[in-house]
Amino acid sequence: MPTTPYDVAIIGGGIVGAATAMALIQSRPGLKLVILEAEDRLAAHQTGHNSGVIHSGLYYKPGSLKARNCVEGRQAMYRFCEENGIPAEHTGKVVVATLPAELPALEKLEQRGRENGLEGIRRLTPEQIREHEPHAAGIAGLFVPQTGIVDYRLVNNRFGEIVQAGGGEILTNARVTAFQKSAGDFILTAPRGEIAARTLINCAGLHSDQVARMCGVEPGMQVMPFRGEYYEIVPEKHHLVKNLIYPVPDVRFPFLGVHFTRMARGGVEAGPNAVIAFKREGYSWGAFSARDVWGYFTFPGFWRMGLKYWRMGFGEMYRSLNKRAFVDALRRLVPDLRDEDVRRSGAGVRAQALGPDGALIDDFIIREADRQIHVLNAPSPAATASISIGRTIAGLAGKYLG
Repeated sequence: MPTTPYDVAIIGGGIVGAATAMALIQSRPGLKLVILEAEDRLAAHQTGHNSGVIHSGLYYKPGSLKARNCVEGRQAMYRFCEENGIPAEHTGKVVVATLPAELPALEKLEQRGRENGLEGIRRLTPEQIREHEPHAAGIAGLFVPQTGIVDYRLVNNRFGEIVQAGGGEILTNARVTAFQKSAGDFILTAPRGEIAARTLINCAGLHSDQVARMCGVEPGMQVMPFRGEYYEIVPEKHHLVKNLIYPVPDVRFPFLGVHFTRMARGGVEAGPNAVIAFKREGYSWGAFSARDVWGYFTFPGFWRMGLKYWRMGFGEMYRSLNKRAFVDALRRLVPDLRDEDVRRSGAGVRAQALGPDGALIDDFIIREADRQIHVLNAPSPAATASISIGRTIAGLAGKYLG
């Protein structure tokens, strides 16, 4: 039998789960809380494999959850890093238009940025682009001063330390495999035994929809894992990129396109692309799960997505398998880049919510049930916005905690 119930159990020790735990511990001293993390460490998947950018809030529809949480979360993230001795750098970034057809979208980005309160953003001529990034090329650009870089693994781990210092517990190797209700409590089964909790928060990332269904909540969407592959620029060519260089994104998709990022932990990465993974933690072409693939095939939205975006999908797959095609996309931004200037690096997997109609859902999704909160979609900029998201979820949980 489980021990005395926890007040709150959080499934998932990525940056959103840890930020939520931190917000609860800080606002409710004495709260009995536990984080249940499936892997042997925090930040094992999306948090630990992203590009480490502190996003400004440029891209997101004004008034959306993404926009509000990104702007508030960015400011909170910079403060947190300063207060906790975590290196974080205001680098700014340049968004570059390389074709006349991209100019209307660039103008819309500038408008959105201003509506989201980004001060100091400004349009750039080709000459001004080169003042910021001497090796970048474009017909127009946008400079966004609020963007920065940080190692989110350090942030995530610090969140965990604060949780533990406040009396919270973190259990690793604790993948939740079953759920039931008993005498008003939730009973969660994990390899380390049964855990009882009065309130449940699902921050399971790539498995958030599966956890919701296990808990009796229909999510109304399917997590579709998209693998993002990176190249790294060889050290002798680091001078080609000073900070961050982005393309104008295709507004039809919730991805930003391959870009250049100077990393907080050193080096320069180029990418990511967006390729459907055949496993929820599918970091390579060889990673395959029959269960996950069957889940895609039996979800109507998968086929509708395919009909809408098949051309893009095949293009991303080709670029994944063909280094020259990948580098050609990068060379649009930095023409001096050569094939031999980059080598394959790591990959991440993004948990992208897919609707039954085949839509790639672009905003955060948080669903509530009886003493349950399910974070079903928290794509980029979730790491940037994590402190703000955590406070939002903690506020929702307050009505269950009294």
